[in-house]
Amino acid sequence: MAPSPTFSKRKDGACWPRTSPTFWAVLLLASLLLIHCSQLAAGTCEIVTLDRDSSQPRRTVARQTARCACRKGQIAGTTRARPACVEARIVRAKQWCEMLPCLDNEGCNLLVNKSGWTCTQPGGRVKTTTVS
Repeated sequence: MAPSPTFSKRKDGACWPRTSPTFWAVLLLASLLLIHCSQLAAGTCEIVTLDRDSSQPRRTVARQTARCACRKGQIAGTTRARPACVEARIVRAKQWCEMLPCLDNEGCNLLVNKSGWTCTQPGGRVKTTTVS
């Protein structure tokens, strides 16, 4: 008769699979890499989505969503036509041109209802940005 297998008498149900220490080290490093790479440095932004619609003649409508990790007292905004962290008071007061949203060679003007701004290029081309 064959000897019967020996089982542990633990009843707590804690049972970890038997795998090599290398497997656990790789799993831990992969988890840390995912956590680290998904976080932004303080005071920085990245564009998450960018959609363009050129179906209307002489007009392109672009919508973008940005993810920002702003410092205390800052909020997501636009500087030099790129997403950036700006002073929260600028956004609260809707003084959009104070965050310098246009490129260096463009002029900034607030829309009449303060719902956004326009950037006017030297050749007369106008880019309008509205905030939602």
